[in-house]
Amino acid sequence: MKVHAKRVVLGVVASLAYFIAATGSVDAAEIHVLATGALSAAMKTIIPAYEKQSGNHVDVVWGPSYGTSPDALPSRIQNGEPVDLVLMIGAALDRQIELGRFEGASKVDIAASAIGVAVRADVPVPRITTVDDLRSTLLAARSVAFSEGASGTYIVNTLFSRLGIADRMRTKSVLIEGKELVGTALERGDADLGFQQISELKAIAGIKYVGPLPAEVQQENPISAAIAISSKEKDAAETLIAFLQTRSSVVAFRHAGLVVNTEK
Repeated sequence: MKVHAKRVVLGVVASLAYFIAATGSVDAAEIHVLATGALSAAMKTIIPAYEKQSGNHVDVVWGPSYGTSPDALPSRIQNGEPVDLVLMIGAALDRQIELGRFEGASKVDIAASAIGVAVRADVPVPRITTVDDLRSTLLAARSVAFSEGASGTYIVNTLFSRLGIADRMRTKSVLIEGKELVGTALERGDADLGFQQISELKAIAGIKYVGPLPAEVQQENPISAAIAISSKEKDAAETLIAFLQTRSSVVAFRHAGLVVNTEK
């Protein structure tokens, strides 16, 4: 899947003057962001760059785009957590827009995230090149971890069934809830094999990233941004969306393992 941004502003945002003009004020804004953990590694460089250039401050709370744990973005939104801008899996955001919580006209696809496989540092790297390899690796694993977010939902509800192993995977499945990364659970020894968005697995240095799912069973999820109906900093949120589409941000996303297509 290629992600086509609705607003491509690469090379346009060149100076602080752009942001002052966009917000109509030199006063610094506090932008409250709820975001999928798939973006966390890239945002470590993007947010400081945006804050330096804009003078605004970004407060980010991370969580999965799906799920019912207190950390899950739908739970945070439903509980009235302050939010100006959300960055989450597109389908999950569509539901929030339907519920009247975010402005549909402001929705922009930022990147896409594919699902990868990782193992504990002390576990031999398994073969996952083909679908048959993946099936054999899953059946041989003593325990398999996945999140309550989009990747885990796909693994449990779709992938296991497509591989014909759903029943056999139930007893060895380990659900990682909330904002904790699957890689952290692997590092701790809670499971031998883990599935999550590639960018999230690559963020954990103490595990072995094996590679993406085979193309035949891969799922790429668009990650989209939208402004909250209740936002008190809508203009500032617009400038952050624009910055997420600049060349430097695209480079950061790609370096983190995300997919970005800059074509209009």
